[in-house]
Amino acid sequence: MTTIINHVAVPLLAEVDVLVIGAGSAGCVAALAAAERGQGLSVMLVERYGFPGGTSTQMLDTFYGFFTPGETPRKVVGGWPDRVVNELDKTGNIFLRPNTYGAGTGVNYNPERLKLVWDQLIQQQGIRYLLHTTLIDVNSAGERYSCVFWNKGGFCKVLARRVIDASGDADFCHLAGFAYERAGEHEPAQSMTTTFRMSNVDLDEYERAGGKKMLVRAMQEAVDSGHHPLPRKEGSAHEMNAKMCISTVAVKVAGLSALNAETLTQAEIEGRRQAFVYEDFFRDDVPGYQESNIIGLSHQIGVRETRRVYGEHRLTKDECLAGLLPNDRIFLCGAPIEDHRQGADGSSETYWEYIPGAGVYGVPYGTIVPKGSQTVWVVGRCFSATHDAHASCRSMAQTMSMGQAAGLAAVQSLRNDEPANAIAIKQLQEDLLQLGAVLDVPDAVADTSRNGWRHNVPARHIYNVA
Repeated sequence: MTTIINHVAVPLLAEVDVLVIGAGSAGCVAALAAAERGQGLSVMLVERYGFPGGTSTQMLDTFYGFFTPGETPRKVVGGWPDRVVNELDKTGNIFLRPNTYGAGTGVNYNPERLKLVWDQLIQQQGIRYLLHTTLIDVNSAGERYSCVFWNKGGFCKVLARRVIDASGDADFCHLAGFAYERAGEHEPAQSMTTTFRMSNVDLDEYERAGGKKMLVRAMQEAVDSGHHPLPRKEGSAHEMNAKMCISTVAVKVAGLSALNAETLTQAEIEGRRQAFVYEDFFRDDVPGYQESNIIGLSHQIGVRETRRVYGEHRLTKDECLAGLLPNDRIFLCGAPIEDHRQGADGSSETYWEYIPGAGVYGVPYGTIVPKGSQTVWVVGRCFSATHDAHASCRSMAQTMSMGQAAGLAAVQSLRNDEPANAIAIKQLQEDLLQLGAVLDVPDAVADTSRNGWRHNVPARHIYNVA
């Protein structure tokens, strides 16, 4: 079969059993799980940037979602996500830290080291791995999909028996004709954020001056006085895996679409502008930052939501807040609803709502299967959920868990000739448990709120995966 684009024949690059599009944290884990489980099956992972990790390496340095919030957290994620953490811990590139606003203990890491860890794990599993390659078209080819890509070598196509869309923007599902909701159609889309990092910060002076409480107060005073035109009165700055350096989640760009090149360009420009407004604020108003400066901006502006695919099941806010554990659950989540939104008065703040009771809910398998799909799964921030539910279940520990389940499901589908929307759930759950996933509400663990990965935390026994 020859595909023609502008009268040019597109050469066949590969025929594979499982094609994963997008090497963010969800896509990497999907490919790893599929390759490990599917010995003898071919797995290919394609990424448009020059390095893996997506949000985990482009703009953030902390995994959230491993633990529930509170003084006695529960660890609700396991399996391949643990193994990624283990690899980072081998070289001391990790510590635990509490979240500024109580989203739960975060697993802080060195994002540059994480790029290498993703590379190494992918190569160890024998995955065919292609960077700098962008999906541009999708066609049905009998029982397979023909995916057309472009890179510096020109156009090429891959024929795949099973596809996992981990593109973040549901690019494959969009091109293949699956239904989805655009963020902003019914509720305001979550704002975008350019993260930035600053060096030469005297963290001891900062803590003596009041730390996080002082920072929040200083931001409020800066906005109220007009001394610095910050976009909001909230934001966080936290210690990094580099001495005297901090990373932020403070910039907020609202009301622009990340699915339109012109508005996304505006967002990138505005995000950079705001970052340096914050640099002035930190230097002028925050003790310990007098001699600091920005040393890096996120690789691109951080996008929280664009397309959300309509799946066989659509996770709702009511399901999250009810703490349901459905029989077809494939992972757990305890993260609160964290909605970065713009208020009616134009202010840009964050809305929080916590999961009651045990603080945990289960996510059904159907949320990662596009409606009517027999050979396609969707993982990451484009999975099937309403706006509010998505604002809870988009943490990277959960998106990695989605990838883990999709990778195993794709192999099960091939081995047992089962369509994606009619998988034998019990078998999938057994395979997930064997891998180390958590599917039942665990007991609370020791306090993880102070002093890092190697001090008074359940690091070794929780993250030691045989």
